[in-house]
Amino acid sequence: MTHDLVSLSIIMLIAVICPIITQLIPSRPIPQTVLLLAFGAVFGPFVLNRIWMTDAVDLLSELGLAFLFLLAGYEIDPKKLGGHQGRIGLATWVATLAIAWAVIALVPFFAAHDLNGIAAIITLSTTALGTLMPILKERALTGTPVGNAVVAYGTWGELCPVLAMAVLLSTRAKWQTFLVLGAFILICVGAALIPSRIEKAASWIYRFFIENANTASQTMMRITVFLLVLLITISRLFQLDVVLGAFAAGFILRFVTPNGNHSLERKLEGVGYGFLIPVFFVVSGASIDVKAVAENPALLAMFIGMLLLIRAVPVFVAMTLDTKANPLQPRDRLTVSLYCTTALPLIVAVTSLAVKSGTMHQTTASTLVAAGAVTVFLMPLLGGLTFRLIKGKAAEETPAPTSAS
Repeated sequence: MTHDLVSLSIIMLIAVICPIITQLIPSRPIPQTVLLLAFGAVFGPFVLNRIWMTDAVDLLSELGLAFLFLLAGYEIDPKKLGGHQGRIGLATWVATLAIAWAVIALVPFFAAHDLNGIAAIITLSTTALGTLMPILKERALTGTPVGNAVVAYGTWGELCPVLAMAVLLSTRAKWQTFLVLGAFILICVGAALIPSRIEKAASWIYRFFIENANTASQTMMRITVFLLVLLITISRLFQLDVVLGAFAAGFILRFVTPNGNHSLERKLEGVGYGFLIPVFFVVSGASIDVKAVAENPALLAMFIGMLLLIRAVPVFVAMTLDTKANPLQPRDRLTVSLYCTTALPLIVAVTSLAVKSGTMHQTTASTLVAAGAVTVFLMPLLGGLTFRLIKGKAAEETPAPTSAS
């Protein structure tokens, strides 16, 4: 218990300090997430050994990952998935997966560095939409053409790898996997339909939950957390990753409240970003073997380069060809492509699963997680620079208003 509390105290101290450091850096080019990962690596077992990876700390980290994907799933509008831009986003992800498959199979470098399996392919096709949403909000990009495009392509870049993990990384026979996945989907559909049934059959219960949402009972918050814990528990029982259950919980929550619930959102963000999500990022940093990463800089650089080639280029090409839904300037498309190459939480989830199954060495996983951490810093930084260049150029090209005579 003492080790748990000491570790948690250090983690929360890091969580308090990181926003202050971020604020002190001019133009704030470094997202808090990067600092959380960096401090986690320094205080983790591979350097200072002051954060102990106990069962209690691991559980809080898992809940942090769950909250991150809950909020990511909640950001997705189900109606937009079937729209024109949503279909293009799905097709782009399929192309990304095919390119990743070909690169991993044909480039000897990856086989020589323990990257010749399905896990490596999935990591190269991801977009960390949950990590990107706070960055987009901070930079006032939500609701803009650039922000909408990032969400459209990033949604499939997060949803599809989650499903791919469930199907392709399972140790069961494929028919068993699809059977289990189908049962899980049915449970999720049932959970999504329950609120409307309660509203019709037992309206007093529905009114009770609504009327006590902001009292000491916090009914809506408790229902949401129950839904999250229930679905990640079912995921575990079905031998699926908790990411799938958490993402499904967020998706169900958006389906039930299609217009959003700002009060509930603030509470979820308070619990998530105020406590559990920082724990996840610090613990993820603590799992990085810094020495192993330093000994293999070629793999780190190669993986980041492949992310740009395999994820950013197809997104840019898709937006260039899709003039109907994306009448964006080339620099706008470059900004979107760079943002969509941010890929950390799913890399953590995929590599953890691969290490547990024995298909990937811990040293390789550490390098990939470190590469994911670099993308969280580098891609939004480059994306922000290109976006500022766009705005600056647009301001220069706008003629100054002439005074009335």
